[in-house]
Amino acid sequence: MADEEIIEEEMQEEAPLSAQELFEQHKAEIDAAFEEKGFIRRLLDMFSGLGKPKSSAEYKLARTELQRLAAPLAAILLPTLGVVILIVVTAVTGQQKESIQVDIARAQEEETELEEEKEQEEVVEQTPPEEQVEVTVDTPTVNTPTDIATPTATPTAEPVSVKPASQDSVALIKSPVTMKSMTGSRTPGSIGAMTRGGNMYGDAQTEGAVLKALRWLKMTQKPNGSWHPSPISNTGLAILAFLAHGETPSSKEFGPTVQKAMQFLIDSITKKKDKNGDEVVSFVGTDGSEYATLIATYALCEAYGMTRNPNTKIVAMQTLQRIVDKQSPTGGWDYVMNHKSTRDDMSYGGWALQALKAGKMAGMHPKGLDQCIKKAIKCLKTRNFNKIGFNYTAGGGATGLTATGCLAMQLLGYMNEAEVKTALETMRPWKPSFEGSAKGVSLTQGLPAGNPQYYCYYAAQCKYQAGMCQGATPANVKAWQEWNMAMKALYPKTMKTLQQTIPGPDGKPRPVGYWPWVADKTCKGGGDTMTTCLCALQLMVYYRYLPTTQTKAAKAVAGGDDEAGAKSKKKSKDIDVDVDI
Repeated sequence: MADEEIIEEEMQEEAPLSAQELFEQHKAEIDAAFEEKGFIRRLLDMFSGLGKPKSSAEYKLARTELQRLAAPLAAILLPTLGVVILIVVTAVTGQQKESIQVDIARAQEEETELEEEKEQEEVVEQTPPEEQVEVTVDTPTVNTPTDIATPTATPTAEPVSVKPASQDSVALIKSPVTMKSMTGSRTPGSIGAMTRGGNMYGDAQTEGAVLKALRWLKMTQKPNGSWHPSPISNTGLAILAFLAHGETPSSKEFGPTVQKAMQFLIDSITKKKDKNGDEVVSFVGTDGSEYATLIATYALCEAYGMTRNPNTKIVAMQTLQRIVDKQSPTGGWDYVMNHKSTRDDMSYGGWALQALKAGKMAGMHPKGLDQCIKKAIKCLKTRNFNKIGFNYTAGGGATGLTATGCLAMQLLGYMNEAEVKTALETMRPWKPSFEGSAKGVSLTQGLPAGNPQYYCYYAAQCKYQAGMCQGATPANVKAWQEWNMAMKALYPKTMKTLQQTIPGPDGKPRPVGYWPWVADKTCKGGGDTMTTCLCALQLMVYYRYLPTTQTKAAKAVAGGDDEAGAKSKKKSKDIDVDVDI
């Protein structure tokens, strides 16, 4: 029975289709052939057919379909690919723009120089005689503070700028502090304004002497970029002198000289064992007491502040950190930065504090810097001060380093302290001098043996700071006037001018000169280079420094933590133009 059912079913399956069924089948095939498929469906069928054997009808149909769809696919894919490439290029270009810092300061400087040179062609250069009428330095003629003379125009020995800029001109060099209403700027225009004559300013003779000194330094520089006989300290002092005049590696006349000097100090950095067996960062060939390390650090900090050369920062940060770490427990410093000593040498500490001040104002903040400065001020007030001035060492009775301690407190923001006022009173009779203590009444009477210009270097800055600041007392104004007029009379006259000349920026022969080393026979030091740099720095005090009491600048040094100082600087409305402080 089961077999019969199976046979019957097979017969039914093999039975031919009826006419109606055949019609319906052919109709479905015709409908399928003419069906309007969507683009996506056609793509899917095409990719499916391409996967079939090449001899199959599906594969051949897929190839035909591919040819038909080539144009639409290109119309979609090519614009899409272009958009993707555009997005990638835009993203990469945007990142590059963010990483590029454009500095237009040099372009502006070159533009200004070209304009000045064009104007100078229309000006007849007037060079005053080298030797001036004898002036008695000990009794300079000055105006009283109640009758301060208006500065009078003076012909310049070499026009620094034929169009002197106003005192609030914008500096073309980079500098660590930005302030409005400045009275010092290392730009050609401001230098011209500050050497226009008068008993509060420089004049043609001072600026001519400065340029002679800078050209003598250029002429006597060694091939490796240094100056002898004390390569590290003398190179540091020379860099400070060039920077004070606004000369950087980009300067037309002195650029290569400054670059070689900076590179010499950078290449001289080394590590060694100190007196206590600690490994420390120092300079190859520094002097035994390491005064040179402090002076070189000061120079590199100033160089970084004005050039933003990263190599100078790397070296300066290492030696700055050592100065901070090697401070004595009582707040001072001693030879070879022996932090176990409490001798608190004022002469040695003076250079340490100048380096720290320059470093902080250039934006370098070694660990512990603010606490270090506070300890140093406390040491100055309690250990190095002796009621009438500042001691050479803690607890001593001499006042030889009165100007050193006074300037340190002025630069660090403590210019109104009682100790500073007392020190200025003690220094009132001091006068610029090249004579030692054996000559009777002079600047160096009763002071340690050494080069008188070492003390003049500090005294000139102290008197300038006190006499040129806002709200200066009549006594301080008069003291600065007297010092300034004596300095202006003495230094150009005592300079040794050589018969040899060197080409100036315009190719014309220019004179060179220097100040010879003057010191007791028992004193060894930096020789003619050191004396020349110290004298030149005094004659550039007019535009090298901003009087610290004139703005809030000193508070940035004396203030608390660095973050708070940065916040206060952002809020200040005084910030505008570049100056050095």
